[in-house]
Amino acid sequence: MENYRNPVLTAALLAPPAVCALLIPFREHFDNANAALLLVVVIVAVAVFGIRLAGVLAAISSAVWFDFFLTVPYYSFTINNQDDVEQAVLLLAIGIAVTQIAIWGRRQQANASRRRGYLDGVLTTSQAVAAGASTDDLIEQVRAELTALLGIDGVKFVAGSKETQAPRLNPDGSVTRGSHLLKVERDGLPTNAEIELPVQHAGETRGRFLLTAATRIARPDLEQRLVAVALADQVGAALATQQATQPHV
Repeated sequence: MENYRNPVLTAALLAPPAVCALLIPFREHFDNANAALLLVVVIVAVAVFGIRLAGVLAAISSAVWFDFFLTVPYYSFTINNQDDVEQAVLLLAIGIAVTQIAIWGRRQQANASRRRGYLDGVLTTSQAVAAGASTDDLIEQVRAELTALLGIDGVKFVAGSKETQAPRLNPDGSVTRGSHLLKVERDGLPTNAEIELPVQHAGETRGRFLLTAATRIARPDLEQRLVAVALADQVGAALATQQATQPHV
């Protein structure tokens, strides 16, 4: 977004007066309602970039320059006609509303893309398990996916079922330290201790991933944490299969 933020902000300020200026030769024969619709198109074009400030600036700029160039008295910020006053106010209101709708749409698109990424990660891991990938390779793959998914510093895997008093990411996506429930969305994951993510299958613990978030405040939401649990469970299933196929001595 930073790459195009400044050009979009510039366009938000300059495009409305440019459009209004182009309409000057036709303003005596051009219905101001149509001019307002053209300016709405300009606002929409700016709003689709999802920058709230740009959309608001485009709406304000459109209302101001609509008044200045296209309403009587011309070249003045005074409006004498009641209809023109209403159009200017509606232009501002519609512009801000369109901006909010555009931002909401971009957020929904981003959320859908993020969920698709989560699903792809779980499916890729499932396919690796089904294809009989080595557990070492699978663990390395999941370590990388967990690091990116949760936005943390790193992950390591420890085999065995030994329990500790470390903070824990539970199967329901909650994070606890002992009996205390941590509010991850508000406070983030603990930065002063590794967080255990148990690797389980059929109710049996096969190991655990240790999640480190020491240098940044990571606030993965519940959906992200549940995906992390699902990834760990895939590793648990692979470890269980490996153990079942090993010859008994």
